[in-house]
Amino acid sequence: MRKAMYSWGTFTGRDKWEKGAGENARMLPKAGHEERKKLETKRKRKLKTVAGKLLKAVASGKEIAAKKAESEHVAGNLLKMRTNRKEAEGETSAEETVCEFIEQGKFFQACNCISDLEHSASDAVGKSESLYMLLAERMWAVVGEALHGSDRVLLEPLQSVGESLAWEKQKEEEWLGRDQEMESVSTWHPNFWKKDLEEKLTQYMAAQIPRFVPTSNTDEAALKQHLSQLEKTFLPNLEHKSGFFREAGLLVTYAQCCHASLSSHLSILTDNRHCTFSQCLVVYEWCLKMYKSGSGTCLRPRQTSQHSLALDVQSLVWIILKTEEKLLAVTRKEVGKALEEAFEIGKTPCADAAIVQIFREKMEAAQHISESLSEKVEAVCLEECLSFLQSYENEVRNFLQIDGCPGISSSLRILENCCILRTAWCKLTHICSASTGQDAKVKGFLYRMEDEVTEHFLQTVTSKVKETLKDHFKKCDSGFNHILESLKQSFLAFGKKKTDIYEALVKSVNIIIIAEYVQALLTTSRKPSSEQRKRIVSKIEEDHRTLQTIFKECLGPAAGALKDPIKAILELIQTSDAEGMKIALLPILKEFPDLREEHLSAVLDIKDSLSREDRAALLKAFHDNCGETESEATLLFADIEVKPRKYGLCGCFCC
Repeated sequence: MRKAMYSWGTFTGRDKWEKGAGENARMLPKAGHEERKKLETKRKRKLKTVAGKLLKAVASGKEIAAKKAESEHVAGNLLKMRTNRKEAEGETSAEETVCEFIEQGKFFQACNCISDLEHSASDAVGKSESLYMLLAERMWAVVGEALHGSDRVLLEPLQSVGESLAWEKQKEEEWLGRDQEMESVSTWHPNFWKKDLEEKLTQYMAAQIPRFVPTSNTDEAALKQHLSQLEKTFLPNLEHKSGFFREAGLLVTYAQCCHASLSSHLSILTDNRHCTFSQCLVVYEWCLKMYKSGSGTCLRPRQTSQHSLALDVQSLVWIILKTEEKLLAVTRKEVGKALEEAFEIGKTPCADAAIVQIFREKMEAAQHISESLSEKVEAVCLEECLSFLQSYENEVRNFLQIDGCPGISSSLRILENCCILRTAWCKLTHICSASTGQDAKVKGFLYRMEDEVTEHFLQTVTSKVKETLKDHFKKCDSGFNHILESLKQSFLAFGKKKTDIYEALVKSVNIIIIAEYVQALLTTSRKPSSEQRKRIVSKIEEDHRTLQTIFKECLGPAAGALKDPIKAILELIQTSDAEGMKIALLPILKEFPDLREEHLSAVLDIKDSLSREDRAALLKAFHDNCGETESEATLLFADIEVKPRKYGLCGCFCC
């Protein structure tokens, strides 16, 4: 950053003055030389006084200790500065001139002098840097006095600060526009003046904001009171101070710092780590009110330049958009958390009305602010619901794949969750504007989960029932009644939600239990003693009563439509004569056309005191009356495997 060299004397008019002074010096008597020494001493004292005042101003401006030490070093260097040539009597050095301008608050003139000094000699660069630092310290002291409401007349010095920043910007543009190689502008100290001024203003404004520490339990009333305090004290105070900076040509920088400080504070208030939806909505509503009223520090539209007005509107809109962004983020967070807590696997599900209420409250609260905000909140709620279902499906799938089959009640709760979610989503689509794509995705997730969980549940029931019936007819207590009781309690809890799949699910479980029970019955010991036969029949009667009681309790009147092969088997084996057994066989063949001969033989093995003739007559009646399987008939016996006995043609035990 070296400019063309020209004489400092040319600028001050000292070339001619020095020549005359030199001639007069030769004509002075000894007393004249003594007077000149006194003048030199006086100038040194004056420079020392100026430096001391500057240091005092810096200290009063509450600068940090490091800055103060640096300024003291600068002032000391200024006291040691001497020009390379011998000064004539009464001459004022360039450094003293700059210090006088700085002391008088004429910063723009000081800038010009330092700039000329910078190019006057090869060793002037170091001096100019020190002078620039001293100049900056005094400028920021003036800014600090203006901000803290000093009674001193500060307009002219503050205007000079504005002129100095404009001068700095012009010089930088001139240097950047040159083609020749030069030093980086970033090494030139005034290049940071605008940044230093912004830092000074921002620190002051941050210190003026009333203290408020938001927490997760912050009362909305306390938040509204704090915002009212900002509106009535903080912002008007900054607005009042802006008059100085407007007249000094620094309004743009001042306004930028105002908006930056306000935006930073509001960002802290709406920090989504602790801010709730309702609290964030309070801040958003306040920002919108400020925008519509146009009040606040440098926020009111003024009949000044178009640039200033545009800056105000743009800054306010930016603050509102950032607050809205926080509000939507908090909405997403709260909705997601509420859904996770409501449908946590292993816990009792909540009602679909409670889920809808989570969404409704937020959308209605936003509706009071604006239609546009309500639509955005609604969209975020629906998106979060879809996102939750994606993660919930993965969670359910992992739960079903863990080692050891989850309990019957756990599977039913997951199924219940799916049904509640489907019902809740159906209600939401009536109050929200869900897109076709969202609706299809949500329903796809729900139906897929229902199918997977239902299949897993039925497999679990089949496995547990099969395990307990393995030795059911040989043991006094196989655990079969415990399984039935557990199913009953789970079904009754599940049925209270009135889910649409409840009845179909209970009927499916009934078919599984009946099929497994008949399978266990027909594959028991094929040569039981008379005592064993009586015990088996007694057990069948007891189990049949239990099953009827449970399914009537779970299904109500719908239980009457259930197929009951156990009852038919009991009626067959409890009939005393052969003709009666033939009559009892006919409805069995009609209701269960998939009954095979080996099934009937196994049933007849259970009947006590059945003659060979009667057995043969029943088997013949079976062959005569068995027909084609009807498509709508219940295929109960089709999957029951029973090894046929090797009877003779007569069907007796001894052939």
